[in-house]
Amino acid sequence: MIKTLLSTLALSTMLISAASAQSLTVGVQNLPPWLDPGKDFGNQGSQIYFNSFDPLILKDYSQAGASFKPGLATAWESLSPTEFQVTLREGVKFQNGDAMTADDVVFSFERILQDMTPEFAGIHRQFFDNFAKVEKLDETTVKFTTTKPEPLFEILLNTSEASIVPKNYIAGLSGDTAAVEPSDFDAFMLKPVGTGPYAISSFQPGENLVWTRFDGYWGDQAPMETVTLRRIPELATRVTALANGEVDLITNVPPDQLATIEGNSALKVVGNVTPLFHIIFFNTRNPSMANPKLRQALSMGIDRNLLNEALWGNDALVPNTHSYAQYGALNDTTSETFEYNPEQAKALLAEAGYDGSTIRFDTDPVYYTNGLLAAQAIQEMWAEIGVKAEINVTTKWTGPDADMQVRNWSNPMYFADPAGSFGVMWSPKGSGTEMAWSPNEAYPALWDKFRYSTDLAVRQEAYGEIMAYVKQEMPFVVLYQPYESYGMRQGVNWAPLPGHIPYVLDFRAGSVTVE
Repeated sequence: MIKTLLSTLALSTMLISAASAQSLTVGVQNLPPWLDPGKDFGNQGSQIYFNSFDPLILKDYSQAGASFKPGLATAWESLSPTEFQVTLREGVKFQNGDAMTADDVVFSFERILQDMTPEFAGIHRQFFDNFAKVEKLDETTVKFTTTKPEPLFEILLNTSEASIVPKNYIAGLSGDTAAVEPSDFDAFMLKPVGTGPYAISSFQPGENLVWTRFDGYWGDQAPMETVTLRRIPELATRVTALANGEVDLITNVPPDQLATIEGNSALKVVGNVTPLFHIIFFNTRNPSMANPKLRQALSMGIDRNLLNEALWGNDALVPNTHSYAQYGALNDTTSETFEYNPEQAKALLAEAGYDGSTIRFDTDPVYYTNGLLAAQAIQEMWAEIGVKAEINVTTKWTGPDADMQVRNWSNPMYFADPAGSFGVMWSPKGSGTEMAWSPNEAYPALWDKFRYSTDLAVRQEAYGEIMAYVKQEMPFVVLYQPYESYGMRQGVNWAPLPGHIPYVLDFRAGSVTVE
């Protein structure tokens, strides 16, 4: 009987050990060259930050709407239209063992508000331009002061860019803890530390990353002992790796590969319409693209529904304007900013004086699912209205390019408000605006009317006016919201949630199980 009992205990111990040592390997299309949530709003990094970093305010992404809940903050209140007080959670530790303090919270925002690097300056402009200062009141209380009333306070404190990072750890990376130097941030990008349920235990930029469960996490423990991300940029190689059991899950599976995966009884597919737009944008500062009638013509020459049918099996979503269902009451369902009208496109080309010159269309070969195929299809559509386009396949685009004419891009939803997608890209200080578009003098006031009003009706009306101006100017064309699919083996139970920002690989408690 004693032997039987010991055998049972040994078997139980083995099963517990096996369960606690669960691991997952993911084949991803892209991985970033560095990691720091306060510097980054790219699609590559967005996959990663949610598991390793926490903001002050969390959100239930399985629920629709603004379902905010305590994170590193346990409470928050408005003291005035421009003052907000936040109470910090006690007992939180960073993954290196340091206790999180009010000084860390202040530092996490100061590095952005003080533009300590060019990347922080970009996040400052696009996310926290209204934040004037952040100050420590005591060991568990922090006060935020804004320049104007801030209708998006909770939303902004929930963003990945508002994640809290360890001040002393960053300062010590150069060996001199007296002050934080730019080189410290460079070092942090390769050895990042947060408060989330998974520590980044290994990171080879652009190649692979390993998450390890952080046993000191303040919340629910991570279900996986380790999760490994392997960059496999070629689609065929990703699919083969899944079929061969080299990986458990793969990202960025286009519709034409779904049957291959679903035809294997050991595999399955999940997916959803992701809150991100694939777009093309025009460099309006290039003299060849300066005429808005030319840009309107190019927009009207694109049959976006045909692109959806041919590339996405009609599973993508083709919107009338730059708006998402996740915006709730601010979802613009009345504007018709983009339309297909080839005959009108030809008339506008004549009015614009288009002389038949070749237009360069830049695209990365693999960054966006179906990105190159979409560019080639648009090239053919433009040929039908009399426009000659040349596809320029390049992986070296890093920002403004005076010679660029047209390029594909994405406009993700960084948070569920028009300011969190259109605003990040096309507000007066947005990335796209600064790179390729010069709006008129009235535009900043119109944007401020939308952005800072606390009256919902005023915001709705102002956003409609902004979309009318975009239709007139046509600095970009929204193509569709892609239907992103993931392949996985049958024993993996995971699916992306539509409330998340795009491409998040959420492996927190309750999000994934592995049989």
